[in-house]
Amino acid sequence: MKGKSHPANDRSLNVSGNPSILDVVERVDGSRRRFVQGGIGATALTAAGGLTLGGLVSSVQAAPVPPGPGFPGFGFTSVPASLAPVVDRVTVPAGYSARLLVAWGDPIMPGGVPFSGNATETAAQQMKSYGAHTDGMHFFPFSTGGVVSSERGVLCANNEYTHEEILHPDGLVGSSGFTIDKCRKSQAAHGVSIVELRRTAGKWSVVKSSPLGRRLTANTPMRVSGPAAGHAWMKSKKFEITPTGSTDTGALNDGYTAYGTMNNCAHGHTPWGTYLTCEENWNGYFAAPTLGAEIAPDLEDQKPQILANGNRYGISRTGFGYRWHEVDPRFNADTNPFEPNLYGWVVEVDPFNPSSTPIKRTALGRMKHESAQYVVDKDNRLAFYMGDDERNEYIYKFVCAGKYNPTNRAANRNLLDSGVLYVARFDSDMRGRWIPLQPGTLGVNGVALRDNPSFKGANDAEVQAKILILTRQAADAVGATMMDRPEWTGARPRIGGFDEIEVYCTLTNNNRRGGTSVNNPDGSTAAGSARPPVDAANPRANNLYGHIIRWREAGKSVAATTFSWNLFVQNGDTLTSKAPLPTNDFKGNIVDDPNGSADYGAPDGLWFDPFGRLWVQTDQAGDALGDWVNIGANCMVCADPNTGMTRRFLTGPPNCEVTGVTMTPDGKTMFVGIQHPGEDSTAANPTQFSNWPQSQWTTAADGVTPLPGGRPRSGVVVITKDDGGLIGS
Repeated sequence: MKGKSHPANDRSLNVSGNPSILDVVERVDGSRRRFVQGGIGATALTAAGGLTLGGLVSSVQAAPVPPGPGFPGFGFTSVPASLAPVVDRVTVPAGYSARLLVAWGDPIMPGGVPFSGNATETAAQQMKSYGAHTDGMHFFPFSTGGVVSSERGVLCANNEYTHEEILHPDGLVGSSGFTIDKCRKSQAAHGVSIVELRRTAGKWSVVKSSPLGRRLTANTPMRVSGPAAGHAWMKSKKFEITPTGSTDTGALNDGYTAYGTMNNCAHGHTPWGTYLTCEENWNGYFAAPTLGAEIAPDLEDQKPQILANGNRYGISRTGFGYRWHEVDPRFNADTNPFEPNLYGWVVEVDPFNPSSTPIKRTALGRMKHESAQYVVDKDNRLAFYMGDDERNEYIYKFVCAGKYNPTNRAANRNLLDSGVLYVARFDSDMRGRWIPLQPGTLGVNGVALRDNPSFKGANDAEVQAKILILTRQAADAVGATMMDRPEWTGARPRIGGFDEIEVYCTLTNNNRRGGTSVNNPDGSTAAGSARPPVDAANPRANNLYGHIIRWREAGKSVAATTFSWNLFVQNGDTLTSKAPLPTNDFKGNIVDDPNGSADYGAPDGLWFDPFGRLWVQTDQAGDALGDWVNIGANCMVCADPNTGMTRRFLTGPPNCEVTGVTMTPDGKTMFVGIQHPGEDSTAANPTQFSNWPQSQWTTAADGVTPLPGGRPRSGVVVITKDDGGLIGS
């Protein structure tokens, strides 16, 4: 995720003489290169014809990609790159149709009002409407008598953040200044939207009167569970939260209660049918205006730890400019220093029970969570794979202590509360190790985490709670591999003769690599400030376009502590005129036909459909200028995991991010998210860069209701194949 209210990834060049990943691959012994050659081995590239400069020849019809083990093939031709000036629409291949399903401000529950087009809706009205800046999502089908429906279900979708200049009629400040009303509306536009969908006469629409329609916001009551629940560091001030303000009650929360979820980026789901929403850049909503000077005297002895925690997670004097802390003291990290500890978790939600309380599962660690994808192995062991989305952060795995029970849903209810959280180390010999974040684990200094001053406690239970609250610091201490912004994870389906546990992770970009500064093992490094050298898993000094890494678990078990890995793709621009640096080939090695027809960069969203196709979505500036002049605006591609062959399936409107993708069980309907079209427009000119979706459609999903313009709106499109076939076929 990237937007003007969030951390920038400004470009820099850092030349290094370290060996490239291609050199590393060539040195791997032949017996281990069978898996490596499925990725970006130099030998594999030569066999594929090598890398040559080519054109984006959109008029050439590429041959269908044939099936392979665990992969059904695909038959569409790449859509052209959306070059500047970017057209204000979503484009899909010939033979496919895209329609708007739902957009920010649309009513999703009883009492909701139609979107006005001028942002005059109140916070209370926003509470009944689809949230802003849609992101990760999952479709949960209705099931009747064991028959799973592909025409009715519940869509759970994250609402990551807001474009304040278009959220309010006069922008963030405007003539009225920043008020509690604006704050509450902003908080109401964050979180998660839960909507019932139904297909009638071939058209998908939101059931606006559904009792399942629901919004989770930055103020929704939630439960905290797992090893960190109840710890003193989780006992923030207790506020009475009303539409007109937040009043300090003088008491503390019990450590088992939290209010709200926000900056919900990627997601996951469980095999027992619940939704997992992941809290990413939550730190930006807090501010510490005095950088700790106003921390209460009774916390003086804990002040160093509080300040160190805020520094490692990126809490600053002003936050990202939302200004919530000015009118809502709950978000002042100086006067309410433990409130930030209630964010950065994976939150479990029951999509079919609107009266259920969402649960923050602390066993999965606290970080800038990006995705939580599960795998059940042959022994019904269950693991979730996660990234921490910031430059030079880590990849994690959580292995549940109990086994998944496929015949008893209730037996799985608390599987996410007990298990082992691991962090990944990627070694240069293409092997890796999962390091457990537990009290007895030795750090790189030879000291067990229980004896590390950051995690010391009265007993191992308290030590474990501290490890989970300070997950980044624990990963620093054990020497995990610093990665180039690990975002979405995705597990390849074990179908059609493919039975490995193979997991992928997008590494979006990194402009802070190529130096000598690494995350200090004592956890004192400020968030995103290190500049580590290149390594085998992150081989580019200035990783402008990003890459995708993948690994296979040893013994085909999620409980394995070792794995083998390679890079599935290094993204790049085939037509680049930049001179490649020794360890920074901007061309990348995307496999496509014709050469250059599916170039993409900044991979972010990543998802395997149930049939084995890999879908990747991108997150860059979206204006097709500068470094993106040949690649074009943001897009979604489809790839063959066996060969890497890639086609561009979808392009988005200007300045948007393409993010979030899911499908109906029959594979004939796909839902795709379009986030922040027209990003960076002003309150005075909301449609300066985009007026999507009204620029593409004049009516809503029902084909009758007029679609208001006036400002761009994040939303979800529904994609079908004109012949009624499977998406991608």
